[in-house]
Amino acid sequence: MLASAALGAGGLLLPGCATTGATPPAAAPTGCLPPVEVSESRLIRTAVGLRPYRAPGFVVRAEALGDKRLVHNYGHGGAGITLSWGSARLATALGLPEHQGAVAVIGAGVMGLTTARLVQEAGFPVTLYAAALPPETTSNVAGGQFHPFGHFREDAVTPEWRAQFRAAADYSWRRFQIMIGDDYGIRWLPTYTEASAPEWKLLPTFPPVNRVLGRGEHPFPVESIVRYDTLYVETGRFLRQLIRDVESSGGRIAVRSFDSPAAIAALPERLVFNCTGLGARALFGDEALQPARGQLAILLPQPEVRYAFTGSAGYMFPRADGIILGGTFGLGDWSLEPDPATTARILRRHQALFEGLRCTA
Repeated sequence: MLASAALGAGGLLLPGCATTGATPPAAAPTGCLPPVEVSESRLIRTAVGLRPYRAPGFVVRAEALGDKRLVHNYGHGGAGITLSWGSARLATALGLPEHQGAVAVIGAGVMGLTTARLVQEAGFPVTLYAAALPPETTSNVAGGQFHPFGHFREDAVTPEWRAQFRAAADYSWRRFQIMIGDDYGIRWLPTYTEASAPEWKLLPTFPPVNRVLGRGEHPFPVESIVRYDTLYVETGRFLRQLIRDVESSGGRIAVRSFDSPAAIAALPERLVFNCTGLGARALFGDEALQPARGQLAILLPQPEVRYAFTGSAGYMFPRADGIILGGTFGLGDWSLEPDPATTARILRRHQALFEGLRCTA
C-alpha cells in the first residue's frame, strides 16, 4: 500500500487464509496507546511515488516476441507489495514450463525481484535488467502494509481476473508469513481501521482475526474501529535483501533501459518477464496504465509506537526508518516533486487524530 485512498479496491475474499498461518489474538486494547508525535519539526523527509494503476487490473499474460516468449507482469497499482509473490507465481507458471536455458527479467522493483527469485527457485539462471535499482524504484516508496488498495475499478474487471487476483493474494499472504523477521523487515502489527473506511468490507475474511470496537473500547477520536493483525514490510530492507538473494544465488543484474520491444527482442535470453510497472505504458503502448501519485511524510522514528492506523486522516505505519504518514491518491498526476501543501495537509490531519487519542478502561 502506498496510500489508503482506495479507488475501487474491491472485495478480497480469501477463504483459505484462515488456515494458512496463525495470527496473534486481536483483543480489545486497554490503557493508553502511545501517540505519534506529529509536528513539522519531526519531519525528516518526504517521498513521492507513482503507482502503476490500471482500471482493468494488473496484467499477467504471455505472448510471442519474435522467437522469444514474453510474459507480462505489471500494473499492480497500490498493491504491488501485497501481490508481488503471488503475481510472480502466476507469471512464472506461464513462462517456465517447457523452457530451457537462461531467463531475463526486466525491472528491479518488487515485481521484478520476486519474479527473479521464483525463476531461480525453479532452477533457471536469471539476468535482471533494470534502468533503476533500489532505492530508486517506486517500490521503495511504498508504505508496506499487506493490504491491497487502489489497483482496479470494480466495473472494469472480469470474474476471471478476480480469480487471478485471489490466487495471487493468497500465495503472497502465505509467502510473507514464512519470511517474518529482521532479515526481510517483515512483522505482524496490530492495526486500527475506521469502520467507515473502504477497507472495512474486506476484513470479515481477511485477515482472519478481527473485531469491531465501540466508542468506549478504543482510544481514537472516531466512532467505531476495527482492530486486526496484519503484516507490514519495511520496503527498503526487503528490497535490499531480495537483491542479495538474487546475487547470492548466481543471478546477474545489469543496469540497462529499453526504448522498444525490438530492443527486448535482441536480448540473448529466449524467455523474458516484463516487470516494468508504469514503464509498460510507453514500452508496450498500454494506454490503460495511469500514474496514481502518492506522497508520504516521514517523521522521526518512535520505537514505542507498535500499532498502525488507517482511516479518514490517512494512514500511519511505524517502521524502523521512521513513522510513515500517507493517504493520497492522485490519479493521472505524473509529478514526482513533493508538494508542500500536501505535506502540510498530511501532518495536520494526523496531528488532529493523535492529539485526540485517549485512554480506555
